[in-house]
Amino acid sequence: MAMQTRLKLKPGQRGTKKLQMEYGAKLVGVRYRYDAQKKRRYKTVEIIVEEIPWTPQPKRDAIVAVRVNWGEAELARQVKRAGGKWNAQKKVWELRYDQVVKLRLRNRLVEGGKSI
Repeated sequence: MAMQTRLKLKPGQRGTKKLQMEYGAKLVGVRYRYDAQKKRRYKTVEIIVEEIPWTPQPKRDAIVAVRVNWGEAELARQVKRAGGKWNAQKKVWELRYDQVVKLRLRNRLVEGGKSI
């Protein structure tokens, strides 16, 4: 029989106080695992070891803004055929995210008027 996890605790719960003092805000969770063959209980911790900026991808059906430069008429036609609508006020094409991926235009996504 393999090790079995019986208890998962969040920081601040009883059984995590000492670990929370040791790891602080980097502590994500504590697990108690049991090995019946070895007759051992293990306390494991999940901690944050790295933190870097990350931008989540939009949902597949989300409408996103895409930059198509002046003179890229064929690309503009492809976007329009895929269901894109021109937003004259923002000067961007608006298109479903799954179509942006299909057309390989992720590098042309625009957020708040600035390229992503």
